[in-house]
Amino acid sequence: MKIATYNVNGVNGRLPVLLKWLKEEKPDVVCLQELKAPQDKFPEAEILEAGYKSVWLGQKSWNGVAVLSKNTEPVVSRKKLPGDDTDEASRYLEVKIDDLIICCIYLPNGNPVPGPKFDYKMQWFERLQAHAEMLITSGKKVLLIGDFNVMPTEKDVYKPEKFAKDALFLPEVRDAFHDLTGQGWTDALRHLHPDETIYTFWDYFRNAYQRNAGLRIDHFLLSPEVLPQLKKAGVDNEVRGWEKSSDHAPVWIELE
Repeated sequence: MKIATYNVNGVNGRLPVLLKWLKEEKPDVVCLQELKAPQDKFPEAEILEAGYKSVWLGQKSWNGVAVLSKNTEPVVSRKKLPGDDTDEASRYLEVKIDDLIICCIYLPNGNPVPGPKFDYKMQWFERLQAHAEMLITSGKKVLLIGDFNVMPTEKDVYKPEKFAKDALFLPEVRDAFHDLTGQGWTDALRHLHPDETIYTFWDYFRNAYQRNAGLRIDHFLLSPEVLPQLKKAGVDNEVRGWEKSSDHAPVWIELE
């Protein structure tokens, strides 16, 4: 079973890229982030024609998350991260597919620092930690998947000193990520590739992709019940080089 995550950076504007990648790579399940489309503008028909059932939470201009499944219809169990009923951003979608609980996550960016956007990011992280602890103690097979907007270590950023004051790399942000994994979640890519240079995002500016000046901010966190099934993990780097592509590349794992 191949599961992927892809911050598509505008699902309608990048639809040809998304459909091409789905046709070539044929993942079984895909988590999408940053749809940038209202609920009624999600391209359900085109994605269904490509062979995928989908559930999604749209939002005008920004945010938005979706889960696509080739075989089993995703069953939605939660449309919002618990802990703040006033938060209306479309950033969390939890579904059940077969015996897996899949949580599609688009964690806030947090820039500029300091400011309300950073405060919101840290509050969102706290809510995620609380809910994740409940999930990991359930004994079920759970995956936290998506764009976490965090580079966990210096190995995950091409030039750490440049990001010393960035909301994706501040010590308190990395500490929050490590507190999350400390609950017992396994970072799938690092588990299988502990020493490799792996990036999932390259900015549009200054030929970042061509220079491989990237960041690793898209992650798979696996509960202990899923980890024994993990066989492969990787990044489809070449997709970032396609015409009119997202600034992220698809990231994937394979489960036995």
